[in-house]
Amino acid sequence: VQLVESGGGLVHAGGSLRLSCAVSGFTTATYTIGWFRQVPGEGREAISCISTANGVTYYDDSVKGRFTISRDSAKNTIYLQMNNLKPEDTATYYCGAVPLRTLPAGRVTTCGDYYTYWGQGTQVAVSA
Repeated sequence: VQLVESGGGLVHAGGSLRLSCAVSGFTTATYTIGWFRQVPGEGREAISCISTANGVTYYDDSVKGRFTISRDSAKNTIYLQMNNLKPEDTATYYCGAVPLRTLPAGRVTTCGDYYTYWGQGTQVAVSA
């Protein structure tokens, strides 16, 4: 399985970016996939996730109303549209995923827990 992120960059506060995560190698069509971010010295933070089984999405409160996760199944690509960016959004953004069939019994979705596949990250910097 390979996850390849792209789309990061430097923008001014209030600007927008769209991150992409190209997915390849999954032998199952049902997995949960999401975006996470990390700044130096801190843990990885779950931003938004989507389940390919039912399209259910999750957003962290810090990005609700500003970020939108979407999926193009034909291109096997996940997107994160980020609007009204703030300096505190500055971080390395990672794409992560886990096949739903590998989750513990009783878990039908997750955003971060049990994730086993990760991309290399893309840097987002927002200037004030």
